[in-house]
Amino acid sequence: MITSKKLRSSAKGEQCTVNIAGVCNYNPETVVLAHLPDESNGMGKKSDDISSCYACSACHDVIDGRSNYCIDWAYHKQFYMRRANIRTIRKFIEKGLIVVK
Repeated sequence: MITSKKLRSSAKGEQCTVNIAGVCNYNPETVVLAHLPDESNGMGKKSDDISSCYACSACHDVIDGRSNYCIDWAYHKQFYMRRANIRTIRKFIEKGLIVVK
């Protein structure tokens, strides 16, 4: 499992990379590193830290199913999660947390 305290703490003060239309609160004070589902997770186990995104509290609640927000999730879920993951990986690279050679 890939875990990194630096990746997790890098979310502090960042903008949400999920930006679900009509949901995002655009408040960097509520942003955390949210884990996205992939083959590295399981029952009671989070995904690797690179399978993640910067998510505000409102978008994180939708991703984790804690919100009653009505969205065609079957269609939009993969779009929002993939876009957020790529945006976040780019931030990791900009911050020097991931190095591409």
